[in-house]
Amino acid sequence: MIKTKTGENIFWAVVTVALPTMLEQILSVLMQYVDTAMVGRLGADATAAVSTSTTITWLIGSMPYAFGVAAMTLIAQAIGAGEEHQIKDVAKQSLLFAIGVGVVLEVICLALSPFVATWMGAEEAIRPAATRYFFWISVPIIFKSIQYILASAIRATKDTKTPMFISIIINGINLVLDYIFIYIFGWGVDGAAYATCISAILGGVFTLIVFFRNPYLRFRGHLLNTDREVTRKMWNLSLPVLLINIASTSGYVVFAGLVSHMGTIIFAAHSIAVGAEELFYIGGYGFKSAATTMVGISFGEQNHEKYRKVCTSSVISTLAVMTLSGVLLFIFAEPLMSFFTKDADVIALGTKVLKMVAFNEPFFGLYIISEGIYYGLGRTKYPFIIETVGMWLIRILSTYVGIHFFGMGLIGVWCCMIADNVLKAIFLTAPVGLLWNKSVNNGKV
Repeated sequence: MIKTKTGENIFWAVVTVALPTMLEQILSVLMQYVDTAMVGRLGADATAAVSTSTTITWLIGSMPYAFGVAAMTLIAQAIGAGEEHQIKDVAKQSLLFAIGVGVVLEVICLALSPFVATWMGAEEAIRPAATRYFFWISVPIIFKSIQYILASAIRATKDTKTPMFISIIINGINLVLDYIFIYIFGWGVDGAAYATCISAILGGVFTLIVFFRNPYLRFRGHLLNTDREVTRKMWNLSLPVLLINIASTSGYVVFAGLVSHMGTIIFAAHSIAVGAEELFYIGGYGFKSAATTMVGISFGEQNHEKYRKVCTSSVISTLAVMTLSGVLLFIFAEPLMSFFTKDADVIALGTKVLKMVAFNEPFFGLYIISEGIYYGLGRTKYPFIIETVGMWLIRILSTYVGIHFFGMGLIGVWCCMIADNVLKAIFLTAPVGLLWNKSVNNGKV
């Protein structure tokens, strides 16, 4: 049990839970950097072929993420309340959702794989490679679903180290296979896809093994014999998060589609810059995961003082980390772009937008951590409203109008993106102080 006598104890508890998740995601992104750089050495066409499906894979990944949030919230609350039977019921339901969601997504993606490159506006020359790439990374979707949802359940028990080790192992395997398939075998973009496919399968298998070895989560009985009340709670929590992610990631798809029609150089600069920025907001997501777990446990215990300290510690830590990230991103913008590509035009344009977005990092951190607090309390509807309005009215609509009526370039496009993040941070953070009483008064999720 976490001590609650001092704010310092809570602060270090939050940091301790957040650090492994943060390190896991940092290492994962660094591996992606190397992966992208390997493909980038093949030329702008290869980068564009891989980048064409990036936002689609975000959309796919957002589906399991929603059920992962529900699993994390309900397990954390049950741990706080000391309800062991409830924990195991949620664990069983989480595995069932992981398999079901994975199967449905895989069938859909494999069926649609021949059309994705065309829908995303990829140029004729890169469509065959882009299509093959998307097909092969769609093959292990069921294993990705299992890894994400069950890893969230594992993290809810405050075991954030094991998912980190799994991530390090599979990313290391992916990196080695990338080198072998891309350069030694000479398979290019196809080689990158094969490496991703194999490592994703292994990630799902490893996570499943760890899940059944976790004493909190290990359950008995038939998988389909589930508690209807738990199923209801899972759906009530998952659905708004699922809608958030659909609204958000489909917005990213449309956003990327708008940029892809601006030309290969602009799209390559945009895609590489988006990937490069990812490392610099990982800190926020690490603390978001910790906040969801710790807030959920506080709510399960009905300990308002612990909740207040968890929120304060999470916000302060996130702002500190994200401010530092923004400074580093501004300083290293050009070396980062140069790491991914040798194209001078792509480097110059990508450097400009990265330096712009560096000033946005603290606001993005506030947005991320506030969302984590909402999720920990089981309040997912308001973030859905804010995310939908921000993405589609501020980012997408203003980008469309700017491109088609005012001839706006990539700089203007990223200004729309930054405005979206800042406004979402303001509207999500402002009501945080009132959330506890509303959640307690509502009682059940």
